[in-house]
Amino acid sequence: MNKAQPHISQARPGVALSGSDAVGLARAEITFAVNGAAVSVNVPPLRRLSAVLRDELLLTGTKVGCDAGDCGACTVLVDGDPVCACLMPAASAAGASVTTVEGLANGRLSALQASFLAHGAAQCGICTPGLLVAATALLEKKARPSEIEVQDALGGVLCRCTGYRKIVAAVMDASAQAASLDFRLPRSGHAIGSSPIRLDGVPKVTGGEKFGGDSFPADALAVLVIRSPHYHASFAFGDLDGWAKARPGIAGVFTAADIPGKNCFGVIGPFADQPALAEGLARFRGEAVALVAGEREAMLDLDLSDFPIRWTELPHLLQPCEAQAEGAALIHANRPANLLTKGFVERGDPETALADAAVTVTGAIETSYVEHAYIEPEAGHAYMDGDTLVVVACTQAPYMDRDDTAKVLGLPVDKVRIVPTATGGGFGSKLDVSLQPLIGLVAMRTGRPAALAYTRNESMMSTTKRHPAQMQATIGADAEGHVTGMIFSGDFNTGAYASWGPTVANRVPVHASGPYATPNYRAEGRAVHTHGPISGAFRGFGVPQATIMQETLYDELAGKLGIDRLDFRLRNCLRNGSETVTGQRLESGVGIAECLDALRPHWARAVADADAFNSANVDKKRGVGIASCWYGCGNTSLPNPSTIRVGIAASGEIILHQGAVDIGQGSNTVITQICADALGLPLERFRLKNADTAITPDAGKTSASRQTFVTGKAAEKAGRALREKILRFANVSEKASLQLEGPAIVIREGEAVRRVDLGTLEADIHGFVFRAEETYDPPTLPLDAKGQGKPYAVYGYGAQIAELEVDLKLGTVKLVKITAAHDVGKAINPLLVEGQIEGGIAQGIGMALMEEYIPGRTENLHDYLIPTIGDVPPIETILIEVPDPEGPFGAKGLGEHVLIPTAPAILNAIRHATGVLVTRVPATPARIRAAIREKEACR
Repeated sequence: MNKAQPHISQARPGVALSGSDAVGLARAEITFAVNGAAVSVNVPPLRRLSAVLRDELLLTGTKVGCDAGDCGACTVLVDGDPVCACLMPAASAAGASVTTVEGLANGRLSALQASFLAHGAAQCGICTPGLLVAATALLEKKARPSEIEVQDALGGVLCRCTGYRKIVAAVMDASAQAASLDFRLPRSGHAIGSSPIRLDGVPKVTGGEKFGGDSFPADALAVLVIRSPHYHASFAFGDLDGWAKARPGIAGVFTAADIPGKNCFGVIGPFADQPALAEGLARFRGEAVALVAGEREAMLDLDLSDFPIRWTELPHLLQPCEAQAEGAALIHANRPANLLTKGFVERGDPETALADAAVTVTGAIETSYVEHAYIEPEAGHAYMDGDTLVVVACTQAPYMDRDDTAKVLGLPVDKVRIVPTATGGGFGSKLDVSLQPLIGLVAMRTGRPAALAYTRNESMMSTTKRHPAQMQATIGADAEGHVTGMIFSGDFNTGAYASWGPTVANRVPVHASGPYATPNYRAEGRAVHTHGPISGAFRGFGVPQATIMQETLYDELAGKLGIDRLDFRLRNCLRNGSETVTGQRLESGVGIAECLDALRPHWARAVADADAFNSANVDKKRGVGIASCWYGCGNTSLPNPSTIRVGIAASGEIILHQGAVDIGQGSNTVITQICADALGLPLERFRLKNADTAITPDAGKTSASRQTFVTGKAAEKAGRALREKILRFANVSEKASLQLEGPAIVIREGEAVRRVDLGTLEADIHGFVFRAEETYDPPTLPLDAKGQGKPYAVYGYGAQIAELEVDLKLGTVKLVKITAAHDVGKAINPLLVEGQIEGGIAQGIGMALMEEYIPGRTENLHDYLIPTIGDVPPIETILIEVPDPEGPFGAKGLGEHVLIPTAPAILNAIRHATGVLVTRVPATPARIRAAIREKEACR
């Protein structure tokens, strides 16, 4: 390798070897231009250009998602051509002109950046710089590209949030977009229902947004994690101190023995069981067992192959059937039969109902592990601020992180501060703590800041997945097509530790009926321990898996009864006044019938198109599928509060302490819109103080489609309470209007006008002259032994149609269109709602057709496939607004719902096209072909 380096370093002008380094080639002086300015860096010639841009030049707009050229987040322009900076040695950039996302604006937004904001094409924002740079190269060559040309140009950049449709539209529309946007926000009282540019949007398109790995202190120790290469193994350490002392720059090695608190964490207290660092026994591949901390340069070249640890591999259990077999070894001694927990719902007499049914159908479905595949791997840093540990990291749940980190490190809760960074996608996995206690331990033990960014490989090895499920169900209906009974059971592989397994086990039985009246019902969900990856929260908490089981059987029932599949669903769907399988009476706000009705013309057209296509083709067949969903917003029968603080400063600025972490879904904007209209003052006067456990009240975790509903309701209450305080101060009625004029507030009622100079009023400890703080906790009731009760205060509803073509000889699927109707109660921000729907559908496409995490084989974004820009078809969104009186301005949650119907609609469409149902998901070409062959063999 050393002999090759002089050739590389001298291949271009601009590289000068320095002093003694010229012999060992440790470093070289490399000059090139970045964003029009000449730069010179002294780095090893083979160091990645992405690392040089980020670490040496502090241009952190260039993101690193994989370091393998798989995700495209690090795309930059080199002499005008898009290049993955993670694959280019620094020496190869010598003498070149490099453009990063920071160089696109030139003082004001480019037309493309403005178009991204106008179309809502940036959600979490982690992939946005790479997309903008790649699209810029395209637009330099062709100002008005076609959709195919956009897809070709951006095909190497992955996005997990948006579903790509708004990205395509933004690029195609960039030439017509003004180079700067009119950022005027809606006038007072008109924020709800409008789609202003998202309040955190500009930093996402300029590269200014700071994610977990973007602000490491210069003097921070770098941390590496030693992880188990085995599914199940015992281990023992050798001479750790001697190993560390023999390596310059190593500050220390840390193990479970160094943990001062309780070495156990978990998102659900009674089930907490995971050590921050394993103690002598690793229960899954990728489990953390030790930390190595050292100076950044020393750690870059550190060889861990001789790290002093001795492994003894032990027998492992990867399937629930193995783990529950008689005599199987226990993964946790206190959990007999390796059963973590189970959920149960029973209503009526399902056995008798099925026995008496005119028609019954029975089936079994198996689903796989699904990886979250957010483009930002876990990253963050920690430091001591006096006697307080501060952790700055990506997360979905800062207060939960604080509590678990404090417990593990033996600190009082008020001596741990969590400061969330921008989070580059989460989808549930970043609810669990990952690196927070690890970097906290190093910072405490060394007194130095400590920084850690997971590699893509260790992120995929060590973080949670969607639960694989093995499910069976039977559903019966009478001769008129009304469902009379259903029995469901499912084993959910929860992996080595609990994580969100209890939530999945309890949520599935509540939802497995779908949004349909089912008078006789029994459902059981079991979370079973194995030595597989930890299964946790992933957009739907098990409901997407159960819905595949239920919705595919509904198609079969409709077929046996000779009833149109959409009509069958309408005949059975819940309506106002219906009772759910838990006995909850839904008095109002039930919008599933409206969703299905809205799809009727699209259904008729799609079925006609499929019939015409199929009559003209032999080797390819078109199919149309439909599926519905419902989803309870928030925790299941548990307290679920959010608190919001809002106040007016003496300057006339409205400050919203908004502790709900925005992971791309738009809560920063939506919650502010709600508060603005409740207060009656314009959105443009608001300034956000984002989540920080030392500053903002606890708005709860970002999960379970709860933020718009729960935190939005708290924001509505806080806005109204603040308004009431101002009106009382002015001694006017609720009909009065408010207006801010500089550092004064003007109150008008009829002809009366009062002007209050805010600077004359005394400010409180938060700097507010008027302040309100309100909490909202949804009214729910516990479930009894038979699962009867009121588990959720609000449900959201939706239905989707999938149109696709199947190549019968190859088993390949081409998606033609997806039409989605979703009841959101009230679309607070319609553009953000559409973005959530499109992004959820893209993840549902992946679940249905391609995504299958296999431990040890798909631990990167090359072997693990997620949808690219060319895999997502046109999506037509229909927003249904059936207000729920419990929600803020009638709004319901949405984030989870949108993914749930996609996979079953696709599977039903494949069956419509081929006559076969694929019962192992994802429906890969090999599985589709096998099902077709099996059908042909049975003829």
